[in-house]
Amino acid sequence: MREVHITTPLSDDTVERLIAGDRVYITGTIYTARDAAHERMMELIEKGEPLPFDVKGQVIYYAGPTPPRPGRVIGSVGPTTSGRMDSYTPTMLDMGLKGMVGKGERSKGVIESMVKNRAVYMVAVGGAGAKIARCVKRSSIIAFKDLGPEAVYMLEVENFPAIVAIDCYGNNQYEMGIKQYGRLTK
Repeated sequence: MREVHITTPLSDDTVERLIAGDRVYITGTIYTARDAAHERMMELIEKGEPLPFDVKGQVIYYAGPTPPRPGRVIGSVGPTTSGRMDSYTPTMLDMGLKGMVGKGERSKGVIESMVKNRAVYMVAVGGAGAKIARCVKRSSIIAFKDLGPEAVYMLEVENFPAIVAIDCYGNNQYEMGIKQYGRLTK
């Protein structure tokens, strides 16, 4: 397993160097958005209004942070199930989104859109939200504050750990792992 350090925003060159199975460490700005935030962003797009941030080259982390304890930047910030964002994702990718972080598999339509738009899907370890929070150096809500933990947060991260689950060539670690380890159990 390769270890790759990447910095946001992501360029096509950076995305094209990432291969399914790579362990990545993300440094820079990422944005959180879950179901409700995606629904609101789709409403803005339908109205022709700007999104809370320019998605070109950016990474969206499917997470809803908990409130921070005193002296902390953010509370637990673990990944949520990415498939719940599948209906919104091709639109975001067409607008220039280059990376997503969450957990779980993606639909065929999302993978096809990732290949078309040269984007990468990374997974973070579920249940490790408190550990991941240590990588967050600054946090601020930039949109939809009324949604509470589902608001859009801008996070400044340093060495945020993730694994490339699906690369921009359509290689899918979920399928590759079943093929690789399925042979071992026969």
